[in-house]
Amino acid sequence: MNTKSVNQKSLRIGGIHLILILGAIIMVTPFIWMFLTSVKTLGESTAIPPVLLPKAVQWNNYAKVFVNLPFFTFYWNTFLTTLIKVIGQLIISSLAAYAFARIVFPGRHFFFILMLSVLMVPGQVFLIPQYMIMKDLGWLNSLTALIVPGLFSAFGTFLLRQFFMTLPNELEEAAKLDGCNQFRIYWQIMMPLAKSGMIALAIFTMLWSWNDLMWPLIVNSSPDKMVLSAGIAFLEGEHKTNYTIIMAGSMMAILPMIIIFFVFQRSFIQGIAFTGSKS
Repeated sequence: MNTKSVNQKSLRIGGIHLILILGAIIMVTPFIWMFLTSVKTLGESTAIPPVLLPKAVQWNNYAKVFVNLPFFTFYWNTFLTTLIKVIGQLIISSLAAYAFARIVFPGRHFFFILMLSVLMVPGQVFLIPQYMIMKDLGWLNSLTALIVPGLFSAFGTFLLRQFFMTLPNELEEAAKLDGCNQFRIYWQIMMPLAKSGMIALAIFTMLWSWNDLMWPLIVNSSPDKMVLSAGIAFLEGEHKTNYTIIMAGSMMAILPMIIIFFVFQRSFIQGIAFTGSKS
């Protein structure tokens, strides 16, 4: 390889890294601003022109969150609903995905396309029918109303179906020769091999459930049944808003999701990379 080719390759790699660094800065800047605002005084947070760094770090803003809100209750409700939704989606979506990917039955492709059509409909369209169902069942102002609609996901089924499609047919055929039924093949062979896809779906579900705001605001008005997203929204006043406390509560709310993503980021990226490799 001559010197000119080496220089061109170095410039290309350098340009790619520069673009990635700029993109990372753009993505991280809102979180840095959120943290800086959370340790400012109220005057500094609303000053014009904006104050970048606080004169004195106000760590007591984090303590004020617990004074203004039952924050531990919100945290527990969010954790519980998110955990059940993740488990439900991993079980229900993986069962449906395995059926669409590995079991031949009449109308399989039609029903799969019908299920995918749900992804083309805005989620807001389902809010009123879901609310009426929750009301008729007597589940308003309960954690059940937050959990049940999120136990299944068309996206999760599509994601895992594509992953199951990448697994070799020889594994399934060998298992059948050994006398395994369909459920045992799914549970003992396919599920362990689909670990990366399952982790990717789990992270997607956690992020969606943890950050969901509209549905919790619609079905719950009782403080002891609220989740973090809806509870923090109540810190916004009608005439005056303490942005420092809102940002402090938001920082504590997003911290678990950031930690989970960094711990499982390799499996998450692997799961997404394998998803579309076979149709």
